[in-house]
Amino acid sequence: MADYPKRNDEKNADELLIGRNPITEALSSGRPIIKIMVAKGQTTGPAVEISAKARKAGIPVQEVGRKKLDFLTGGAAHQGVAAQCAMKAYATVDDILALAEERGEAPFIIILDEIEDPHNLGAIIRSAECAGAHGVIIKKRHAAGLTYTVYKAAAGALEYVPVARVNNISDTIELLKEQNIWVYGADMNGEDYCKTNFSGGVALVIGNEGKGISRLVREKCDVIVSLPLKGRINSLNASVAAGILMYKIAERR
Repeated sequence: MADYPKRNDEKNADELLIGRNPITEALSSGRPIIKIMVAKGQTTGPAVEISAKARKAGIPVQEVGRKKLDFLTGGAAHQGVAAQCAMKAYATVDDILALAEERGEAPFIIILDEIEDPHNLGAIIRSAECAGAHGVIIKKRHAAGLTYTVYKAAAGALEYVPVARVNNISDTIELLKEQNIWVYGADMNGEDYCKTNFSGGVALVIGNEGKGISRLVREKCDVIVSLPLKGRINSLNASVAAGILMYKIAERR
């Protein structure tokens, strides 16, 4: 049976598998894993084998200092390796498109370009469910996954909204365009969102909390839309901006 560290605060409540055997079994069973964390400096042994299996399965592997791994695992005997597991299995982009077809609706998809804050991710998933979106697409690397914190912030929405995880956002956008889906990026210096025609198939791209949408992703968008800012600061929280735009899209649909 897997060993779990004792948790004293909500921030660290994300589920971890600790030690070689539990993680090896999880990889063999196909359990959804967000990332594998391996202590730095290991060049031989089971941890290296686990890293190789994880990379082959497309699971990100992160090298961390042993002291950090000790802290993350609450002092448990981690044997140099730990895995952060998803609270729910990931869907595919095809699953999201199939759900739209099943409902007889034009696809309405939210694409998140490296959203890192799990509270933001959970809030966006919650808003997506309420606004009638068919699914959310996130990136495998440099982004929050479906951890306990996300599950809690989503307030039950993860039971109804499929979340797909992809290697490359730009390539995914190209695939969606082939399905006659228009892609709208939320960023500064775009057209007024109130004047935008969001009819038909829609994919809304929300960028990273600090950097916004990456240059390559922005170039793939059909339209850049902006929210007017009347105050002195120049940006909104990512989940707030996403919620406003999702409901405008729902209104136009």
